[in-house]
Amino acid sequence: MEQFGMITATASVLPEKIITNNDLSKMMDTSDEWISSRTGIRERRCVTNQETSDLCILVAEKLIKQKNLNPKDLDFILVATMSPDYSTPSVAAQVQGKLGATHAIAFDISAACSGFVYALSMAEKMIRCGSTKGLVIGGETLSKLIDWSDRTTAVLFGDGAGGILLEANPQKKLLKEKLAADGTRSSSLTAGYQQNKNPFYSEDSEGSYYLQMTGRDIFDFAVRDVANNIQEVMKDKPVDYLLLHQANLRIIEKIARKVKMPQEKFLTNMDKYGNTSAASIPILLDEAVSSGKITLGKQQKVIFTGYGGGLTWGSILMEL
Repeated sequence: MEQFGMITATASVLPEKIITNNDLSKMMDTSDEWISSRTGIRERRCVTNQETSDLCILVAEKLIKQKNLNPKDLDFILVATMSPDYSTPSVAAQVQGKLGATHAIAFDISAACSGFVYALSMAEKMIRCGSTKGLVIGGETLSKLIDWSDRTTAVLFGDGAGGILLEANPQKKLLKEKLAADGTRSSSLTAGYQQNKNPFYSEDSEGSYYLQMTGRDIFDFAVRDVANNIQEVMKDKPVDYLLLHQANLRIIEKIARKVKMPQEKFLTNMDKYGNTSAASIPILLDEAVSSGKITLGKQQKVIFTGYGGGLTWGSILMEL
């Protein structure tokens, strides 16, 4: 019997510490007006004693508790992140160990701000291939990748995690998807370069550990490639809400005009959390479910769209 992936629960976790634009204006040459007028961001969350794995474990525990699940019944745990605790073990393996999900395979997906959409697409294929349930989590502590003296990047990013439980269902819920990548533009957004310190290595390292971004390139990419991608997936189908990666309010406003959809269909929360990369879409979804805008099982149609480093981008049209 054919089976498909269906989202049956959502959860999110945000660090307690809030950093406002005014806080940042005391650390660097910027102001609340400058940041909010250009990005729509007013504050963001920042970890003080938690790693990416800690946030993701809390999300996983919430999902398990909500559905009263035995963790041993999970078949997979996928974590989308660009800020893992280690190169290995993966964050997903740390989550699996903490939950005691002994039958779940676990690995991370590195697709920056598209990570959650990439991971959801992959998880849904795993259900089609016989898995019955699993977790898809996006989690980041971008605060560790930021140069806190660089006002072009420090004002944009925040920490947080969100996730979903995906379960097998006889009805097709993922109605259409289109994922993409373009590595020829990879230098537009880089982070986490690690210098090779082996005694035989002689090249001078070009890369930076800190997140570096050519803002104009990313803006143009989002309003052109990403808008086209949404239009391809939407193709005149009725859509209740669009949940885009929360990079910048100006980008979302421009995309809304380009795809000719009313602004109120585009849910946003970057005013409170900034850009949380792979965590932004699942946090936004969980907030929409908590507020009653979205009710799981009510067959609302939503588009999830991620876009970011790689460059990577992609949209999924899903019935919830």
